[in-house]
Amino acid sequence: MEKRIIELDQIYKTNSSETAKLNLVKDYTDKILEQAGEGNIILLTGPAPIWLYLKAAHALHGKAKKLLYSAPGQGIEDFIIFDHDPD
Repeated sequence: MEKRIIELDQIYKTNSSETAKLNLVKDYTDKILEQAGEGNIILLTGPAPIWLYLKAAHALHGKAKKLLYSAPGQGIEDFIIFDHDPD
């Protein structure tokens, strides 16, 4: 089990778009799951719409051992979204 950081703005920003698009949500969640792997501690961070954070959390439920959120500019670091680690 390792800690992996997923910067959500890096998931949706491309050369052609700086804005997350709802019609691309499956592509985004596929990238998130690929970066997360299975059974790891995942930290979500980065500027992104709330719907993308919610989709990411939903997709990671059952895949991540622990899900954290961090927004250092707002004074939020390693806020626990869920923790399924029995230890």
